[in-house]
Amino acid sequence: QVQLVESGGGLVQPGGSLRLSCAASGIVVSFTTMGWYRQAPGKEREWVATIFVSGSTNVPASVKGRFTISRDSPKNTIYLQMNSLKPEDTAVYYCNRVSSPLSWGQGTQVTVSS
Repeated sequence: QVQLVESGGGLVQPGGSLRLSCAASGIVVSFTTMGWYRQAPGKEREWVATIFVSGSTNVPASVKGRFTISRDSPKNTIYLQMNSLKPEDTAVYYCNRVSSPLSWGQGTQVTVSS
């Protein structure tokens, strides 16, 4: 069964850090391009990071220099390291395969607030 399970979210103060995890089953994350996405209340889901099969990565300007995507192939897990968090980063964060997206997981809530 193909499944993506996100974890690691929580409440953090502005300027703080969090590391999100995305554990995959049924697919091999190192064999496909994977991405992190987020959806804030009342807004559409938006892309925040991609990691390619080669290991190269890409992020949008809104998180560049603050967010880093990585993967652990033996653990078949994708990570999102988020530093210098801002209130506008508050959202539910999801991971998914970029091509032929799978069913979305439950996501993990990130709340940035003082």
